[in-house]
This record gives sequence, C-alpha cells and structure tokens, in this order.
Amino acid sequence: MSRVNTVLGPIPAEELGFVAVHEHIGYGMPGSELDTQWWQTPERRYEETVPKLRRFHELGGGTFVDATGICNGRDVDHYKSLSAKTGVHIVACTGFVGGDTALPHFARAEVDYLTRQFVHEITVGIGGTGSRAGVIKVGVSRGGRMTDLDKRIYRAAARAALATGAPILTHLAIDAENAVAIFNEEQLPLDRVLFGHVDDGVNADKTRDVWIAEQGGRIGFDTFGYETELPDPPFWARPRKERLDHFLRFIDGGRRIGRVLASADANCSPLGWPGVKGHTVSYLFDDLIPDLRAAGLDEAALKTIFVDNPADFLTLQK
Repeated sequence: MSRVNTVLGPIPAEELGFVAVHEHIGYGMPGSELDTQWWQTPERRYEETVPKLRRFHELGGGTFVDATGICNGRDVDHYKSLSAKTGVHIVACTGFVGGDTALPHFARAEVDYLTRQFVHEITVGIGGTGSRAGVIKVGVSRGGRMTDLDKRIYRAAARAALATGAPILTHLAIDAENAVAIFNEEQLPLDRVLFGHVDDGVNADKTRDVWIAEQGGRIGFDTFGYETELPDPPFWARPRKERLDHFLRFIDGGRRIGRVLASADANCSPLGWPGVKGHTVSYLFDDLIPDLRAAGLDEAALKTIFVDNPADFLTLQK
C-alpha cells in the first residue's frame, strides 16, 4: 500500500487530497528568536496559523507540506497540534533550505553524517516527537551557485532518498546542472526530485525548467501569489500574468502537465521578520485555480496538478 509520512503518522497517498506541496507553518533564519521586534510567542503563532489552515481546509485543502528545514524554525510538536486542530494533514521535512542556513554543527558535517541524520528523521523520527519526516529539503545558497556544503547536502539527500524512498524538494532550481549531476552519480531517479521555485521573480530567467523536465525531474511552480501587485511586494515578487503565462508555457497544452506541481510558499506565521501581508496558502483556491480555469484548464488537469502529481511524488518508494 502506498504511504506518506505525516506528522500524525503514515497515511495512504490516496488520503492526501488537494496538496499544497511547498509551504511554511513558520519560517525564519537561525537566530531570529533573538529579534525583539518581530519574534512571536508560540501562543501568538498558534493563534495566527489556525485560521489560515482552517480556511485552506474549508476551501478543499487536504495536505500542507511544510518545507521548513532544520535550523529554520521547524517545530514538529506545533505541527502535530495544528494538524489535530484543523484536520489538515501536515508533512514535515528533514534537510536544509540551503547550506547557508545550516548551523556550524551541520555545516562541518560530512556526507555520511548528514545521510544518517536524514534517514533517522524519516525512519525513526524528528527529535523526541515520534513524527517522521516525509520529504527531504535541499537548496542552493545565496549567490546562485552550489557551495561545497550544498553539494554535500544534496549528495546526502540522494543517499537518504534511496535508502528510505522519500522524495527531495529543492529551494531554487538554479545551478541545476550540478544538482542533476550529483543525483545521477548517486543513481537517484530524477522523478524523486521536485525542483522548486522555478517561477520566482529573481531566478526565473536563470532556470532551465524544460531541460530539467527533459532529464526526468519534476518542476515546482511554487511562489504563486508573490505578485508585484501586492501593496508591499517582496524582492522575489513577479507580475501575476507573467508568472501565469510562464506556467502555461511550461505545461505546453498539457504535454508536460505530469511533471508539474504548484504551491504558494506562504508563511503562516513568520519568525523574526514581518512576512508578506495579504499572501496565504488559500491563494491557490482564491486566485490561482480561477486563473487556470479561465486559461482553459479543465477539472481533470487541476486534479493532475494538485492531487495526482503530489500523491505520486510524496509516496514513499520503499
């Protein structure tokens, strides 16, 4: 039977429903808890997050994949409480958003140590929570090229994916040639990797999304809603129509629809920074799906993007 690790235990992939595949319950940089202006108490974060997850669920959302890596505010006991309260399945990740967010203990670690860490969190549990990670996060550090640490993390992720059957989700899809080379060297099938953020306003023109798909990788259009039309857009924002047109070009009339997943990369309760007001995971229902329908996508296509593709991706292949 197919199964996916959620924070409340493994479930059949068929029970995931509509999946937001790249989101955050609360994301912050290491040390953000020392920020006296923007840090929020656990009680305040809970109060802020529950209504957002409830609305996502009411609109038809089934599963929320939290892509917050080690050292960036991952709090699995918090996720368990939120999942029980709202009815939303939450998938937690192991791994790192990028090498530049890893604290020194991990930054100095060799591939074998990192591999063991990832495997333990997928097969035994994260800390003392009893919850197992369902996906491995990796990423390219600031600067646009993979660092030596990034490469060690990618290689460890590939080995952990092969050992456990868990998939890999990337932060950014730039420098994809190095990433693909590592995965190929480790003999990891590229359909176990979702190359994320191909659509953000900083790196979209540097991302070889079609080439990645041709190599066998999955493609994540997962910054939907970060629009220049927002009152105070972030630096990675992009005009709404430009991103939508990029997405439609990629799927090419449905020819590549089996390779694509979509999400909003929303941050329910940002840690140590103000976040982006007016942007939540519900953007997928409120704006993106109406835009896709208006562009001619039918219900079968929407099911492929938000139900079938993520269920196949998140299923543990062991």
